[in-house]
Amino acid sequence: MEVPHKAVDFIIKTAPLHAKAKSERVYLEEFRKAKKALLMKDAMLAGFESVNAQEREAYAHPEYQEVLVGLAVAIETEETLKWQLEAARMRTDIWRTEQANARMEIKATE
Repeated sequence: MEVPHKAVDFIIKTAPLHAKAKSERVYLEEFRKAKKALLMKDAMLAGFESVNAQEREAYAHPEYQEVLVGLAVAIETEETLKWQLEAARMRTDIWRTEQANARMEIKATE
């Protein structure tokens, strides 16, 4: 009886961490767009007139690369927590199936 309770406790404990990880990932995805725009503006002020040149400079900028690294970390954290939560749900489903099978075995031997 403790397996489903442990799984549910884990879900309850981990859900806020997953929510925080997801919010950080979404924030970084949106921040990446704002950072690109700011870096393109800086490139324009530095004399790069075409949009393509501004975009190239923005993508190549170390600050943009830092945002991408942060985004990668956020995605990794979110996905790890997501699959840990899914595994806990699966443990509960497995336990439920095992219990049903045990009841069927008891009925079959009666």
